[in-house]
This record gives sequence, C-alpha cells and structure tokens, in this order.
Amino acid sequence: MRPSDRECVAFGGVLAQVERNVKRHEDAPGGRLPAESHDVSLLGMVLSLRSSGCARLAAAILPILRALDAHAQAPSPPAYPSAQPAYPAPAYPAPAGAPLQTGGLTPPRSAPPPANQAATYQQLDRAEREDAGRGLEIVWVNVESGYEYVSLDALDSDNLVDGALIDNSGSTLALGVGAGVRLIFLTFGARFRMLQQSAWDLWTLNGEVGLHLPQGVFEPSFTFSAGYASVGSFQTNDASAAFDGSKVEMSGFNARLGAALDWYVNPLLSLGLKSELALLVLSREGTALSATELAVPGAEVYLTDGSGIGLGGSISAVVGLHF
Repeated sequence: MRPSDRECVAFGGVLAQVERNVKRHEDAPGGRLPAESHDVSLLGMVLSLRSSGCARLAAAILPILRALDAHAQAPSPPAYPSAQPAYPAPAYPAPAGAPLQTGGLTPPRSAPPPANQAATYQQLDRAEREDAGRGLEIVWVNVESGYEYVSLDALDSDNLVDGALIDNSGSTLALGVGAGVRLIFLTFGARFRMLQQSAWDLWTLNGEVGLHLPQGVFEPSFTFSAGYASVGSFQTNDASAAFDGSKVEMSGFNARLGAALDWYVNPLLSLGLKSELALLVLSREGTALSATELAVPGAEVYLTDGSGIGLGGSISAVVGLHF
C-alpha cells in the first residue's frame, strides 16, 4: 500500500526537524539542549533524544526513506512473455518386445553367412571327410601288365608284310613300366612297353603327359604318349620254309591315348586299371634274299621297301608307387 503525497510531505517535515535538532544538540555547550517541557507527540519524542548516537541513526534513516519513496514512484517495466514457451518433452515409447540390456541398447544380431560361403564350407567338410591323407606327390613309378592286340597295317598297307608268310596282326601279353614327376594335377614322364607274340615283337618308348582328377582315394586320369616304335624278330608261319625272318625290320612312330582309374591303398601305393588305344606308323627297307628264299611264296614282298599304318588296343592292371 503506497502512502499519499500529504503523508510523505508530513513525514519529510518531521525528518527535517530531526536534522535541525541534531544540529542544535551538537552546537550546544556540553552537548545538551535547553530544557523543554515534555511532549508525547512524535516530534517531542524525537527531541527528547539526548545521545549523539541516536541522532546519527535518525539522520541515516532519512536518505533510505527518500530512496524507497523514489523507487516506489518509478513505473515498473511491462512484463513480456517468454521467448520460448516451455513445452513438455515428447515421450517416445520403447519398441514392443525388444529386450533391453545394459545402457538400454541391444547388440545387433549376426547376419547369416552368404549362400555361396555356406556351400564352400560344405564342400570343405566333404573334402575333409573324403581326404585320403596323401599329401603332395612329386615322383611316381608304375608297372603294368595286360592284354594287347595289334594290327600292323589296319588302316593302310603298302607291302609292309605279306600276311601269309608273316602275320600282320596278333595279340599277346604286354608289359610296361613308367616313371616321372607330378605337378599337382599334371604328370610328366616316360614309358616303355613290350609285347611278344609268335610272329614278331613290338616295343615302344614314349614320352607321356597325364591329367589326374583326385576324388578322395580314387583318382581317374587321362594320358597321352608318343614316341618311337620298333617291330622285329619276325617268325614265319612255316618253320620248314627256307626264309630267314630276322632279316625283316621295321620301325616308326606311335601315339597312345589312355584312360585309367587308380585306387590309393595308402599315400605310397596305388592299384588301378588302364585302357589305351595305339596308332602305329611303320616303314621298312627292302631286304636282299637268296634264290632259295625267293622260292618261298610271299617272300618277294620283302625285296622292296614297304610301309603301313596300324592300330592297337590294350587293357592292363597297374601298380604304382608315389613319393
């Protein structure tokens, strides 16, 4: 409740009187005012103050009251609304059914492996189960034995043999041995083969290259070989005939294409079967014959040079050593 202007003026007059009385009190001899009659009014009570300390206290109140009056009369600044009204923070519900862990976070689930990666793992597992434990192979040696049929002039004949005095075809036991090196799937080596039949002997010496496809303890393979071929030691069908078959010799080129299947009993030993087709390209030189030999039917063929192209086929059992 603010005081009226009249009350403020009256109160100011009272305080001014207080200041004058304090001044008179300080100027009076002995610090005393002249004796006056007692007055119970506010002015009289103020004049009754005798000590300088009380006078100074009253003098100090005067400026404080004036400052309060000036502050009360000053207009108060208008109240402006807040620049940013306070809104309640939105509440976001937690995902339903999501398990909460330390810190309110859930670690992401590991993604399933790609389909091709899973297939690779399956192949590796199968290969491990089927692995024969063979390790790395560097050197190989094998021997073979089987049946072989050869026709010296099956595809072409230009007086290579007469076919009557000396047979142009035959079948018999064949023996062979091979050795070489292996580089993972490929083998390189040499092979010697020999077959002896009643009419003549045939032997070959070839260089060989092979492709091997390991399937656990089983290993199919394909080979190609080519090299030198020789036919000799001819025997006539009629032992009583006066013809020396050892004078006839022929030689040439041969190529062989084969397929085999080996079973590895252990990393060192393998057993297998092998089949081959052979191509023979042979030629011979003419031979000088005596009059008695020329009297034998068919002997005149060997007086001149001859050539022919033949075929052969074989099936053999193979035993191999691998290092």
